[in-house]
Amino acid sequence: MGDPAGGRKSRSLASPPQQAKTGLAGGPGSLGMTRIGWVAIILAVIFASGLWWRSATAQEISRPKITGIAYVRVYAADLNRSREFYGKILGLTSGSGGCLGITRPCYTVNSNQQIELAQIAGGAPDNLLATVAFATDNVEQMRAYLLAHGVAAKPMVKDGNGLEYFDLLDPEGHPISFVQQSDHFFSPTADQIGTRLFHAGFIVKDNAVEDRFYRGLLGFRMYWHGGFKDADMDWEELQVPDGSDWIEYMLNIPARTDEKERGIQNHFSLGVANIKTTFERLRVHGLKVEPDDKPEIGRDGKWSWDIYDPDLTRVEFMEYKPTQAPCCHPYEAAHPTP
Repeated sequence: MGDPAGGRKSRSLASPPQQAKTGLAGGPGSLGMTRIGWVAIILAVIFASGLWWRSATAQEISRPKITGIAYVRVYAADLNRSREFYGKILGLTSGSGGCLGITRPCYTVNSNQQIELAQIAGGAPDNLLATVAFATDNVEQMRAYLLAHGVAAKPMVKDGNGLEYFDLLDPEGHPISFVQQSDHFFSPTADQIGTRLFHAGFIVKDNAVEDRFYRGLLGFRMYWHGGFKDADMDWEELQVPDGSDWIEYMLNIPARTDEKERGIQNHFSLGVANIKTTFERLRVHGLKVEPDDKPEIGRDGKWSWDIYDPDLTRVEFMEYKPTQAPCCHPYEAAHPTP
């Protein structure tokens, strides 16, 4: 992971019963008793169903596969400036692949990944990653699994492309989503820089709390962890259980950090085959680069380079495999591939 210019190292339920009909046999007295009986039965069914949902399903509903990152959605203050950045500088196309039918600005990375933009309404939030969405092979089962374990998953909805998804907050309040895994026809243009969205990172205050959710409940596994110093842990990278994309905890960040620092830490990364070629291509696309701003090998042993969108969200370009051994700890899972 590279050292951002002037900043900290970035790491290198069951349906309710139908209402009882009132046309029941018997006189007024028996009808009253019948209504009371029906109410008692309905309440008993609801109560019993609630108990079953919270106990039996927690044991019986298995976690479906989580195969990777489907998309990241990024807040933008000026959508025109952001379109210029993602469309021209990064060379991404809109309105195709998984973006087909999406009304918000959307840029296709590959046949099953995209970057979306969301308009900032009112004051800018502290975290400009509006959501990180994970692909699953059964989104309805994933929601049932989380509900059975006491996680407050929001209702299922369909996006403009017809795919079902639902939103939730992780234990520290980071917005995430699960979306039905899909594969759309897409062919990148020659201008596109980076054809794999392979990680997203966000500020984490307590990695033990987050680990109980991501590692314990969702099955994420350790990819790599390290720090500015060999004995420290400032970055924890966790791969999805059924793929090689990962999330990155950005640890030990001061509580009252400024907008620039938050933009460095809350970020996403595009995989590239050669970072030096990427550097030159971005310059050709019109990216202005300071003379001393160059790609470098991070503490994780990989070549990387950082740029920033108009709202100061860091976009990290990173090679798929390390060039040298990482600091601190060896990698514990397979590297992603193009």
